[in-house]
Amino acid sequence: MSKSILVVEDQEDNRQILRDLLDNAGYAMFEAENGEEALAAVAKQRPDLILMDIQLPVMDGYEATRRLKADPDTRAIPIIVVTSYALSGDETKARAAGCDGYVTKPYSPRALLAKIKEYLP
Repeated sequence: MSKSILVVEDQEDNRQILRDLLDNAGYAMFEAENGEEALAAVAKQRPDLILMDIQLPVMDGYEATRRLKADPDTRAIPIIVVTSYALSGDETKARAAGCDGYVTKPYSPRALLAKIKEYLP
């Protein structure tokens, strides 16, 4: 059975790129467009890993990550932030919220898949 990945991303074009990449790599993918949808999606279908954007409507990626990591039922799900926030201190802020990995946009598809494979060998 293939591993499932929740992609939390508000931009359709970015989700399409990830859909193609993850499908070609053999992962099952489901999607959320904001942090609230991500929490609902995780409650319904537990993913093996989450790719989380930071700048989201309704609830940002930092808050969604904090809530997932505060819940004993979802704490162990690896969360890789995939963001255009690449300034000094942004990775530290994301890790403080509980993210496990950090990838900046634009990213190399090969590098993103390598990061995913660190958590889903």
